This record gives sequence, structure tokens and C-alpha cells, in this order.
Amino acid sequence: MDKKLLDMILELEWEMFSSVRNFGQSASCQADNKTFRVMRFSQKCEWPEELLASYYEDLLAARSEGRNLMSEKYAWMMESNFSEEYKSIAHLLPVINRETSKRIEEIVAQNVEWKLALCGEYPKLTGRGRPIHSSEDSRYETSFETYLRGELKTYSPRTIVLLHEFTMRQQAEDINGVERSLFNQMRQYGYATLKQAEDNL
Repeated sequence: MDKKLLDMILELEWEMFSSVRNFGQSASCQADNKTFRVMRFSQKCEWPEELLASYYEDLLAARSEGRNLMSEKYAWMMESNFSEEYKSIAHLLPVINRETSKRIEEIVAQNVEWKLALCGEYPKLTGRGRPIHSSEDSRYETSFETYLRGELKTYSPRTIVLLHEFTMRQQAEDINGVERSLFNQMRQYGYATLKQAEDNL
């Protein structure tokens, strides 16, 4: 992992995240840089350098175009649980080609499968998070599936190709990518294993 590159990614992500406005206001989590960095680092520290570099280019390109990828992510998520509001902004979002959409859905499906497996093994750890399926979305809760799909739709086609390759490689090697992210998160909170974190809840 290229620590310097990941740090630059986290700085750009925070810049975008902290400036998102929901109905003209900021959310309390937008003042919590520490938790934000823990969560985002946990997800991306497993990524190969080529994937990190491609995503960093996405962030730089978006900033130069005056786009906020975090705002776009939440806009994409609205398609599932704020459908009427989504219709009024859908025309402002980038068009995603069919091949990229197909790869996104395959990445999402694999991550949902990993998440379900993790729930069976660590029910207390996973029970504190979001519901898993988009079918469980409401105006008050957004699922893991919808959240991930919304984020992936902000990535460039090249980044999606690289992430798809990485995800399928993890699957082929019997690595649960969601478990790896959760382990990286718990390790930053001082736990040596997921079982230790589960037993301390």
C-alpha cells in the first residue's frame, strides 16, 4: 500500500465530504474527521496501488470540474429511498455506460454475499451497521447495498474495471473483502482480531 497516496485520497475525500450540504445544512458526522478517516482507510488500504492511483485521478478530475463525488454518491443513493426527489436531480448526474453498470452490479453482489457471510460469524459487530439489502431501504435508513452502489457510480470506468478485477481476484482466492475492511477498522480501535472485538461488545 502506498501510504502517501492513500493519505492524499483521504484528504480529498474529506474535503468533499465535509462540504456536502443536505437541505442546506451539515450533518454532525461532517465534523468527525477521525471516524471518517478510520472508515475510509479501512476500506481502501487493501487496494492495489494501480487502483488507488486511478481513484485519486477520479478525485482530482472531479475537483477540477467543480464536482463533489460525495454529493453525487448521496444523490445516486436517493434513487432507492427518495425516488421522487431523485427524479428531479437525475439529469445532473453523469451517464454510466452499460458495461460499467454491469461491473458495478457484480461488485455489489459479491460484497453483499461477503456481508451476509460476515453477519453469520460476527452478529454483534455487524448488527450495529446498516441493513444489508436495498429492499430494506426506507426514508430513514439506507442499506449497505444501496450505499455501495451509490459510491461505485461515482467512480470512473477505468477505476471500476480495476476494482472489479480486484474484487473477483479476492473472491477467487477465498478472501472476504468486507471482512478485511472490518478487520482493518477494528484494528484501528485496538482489537487484534474480529473475535476479540465481537466478544467485547
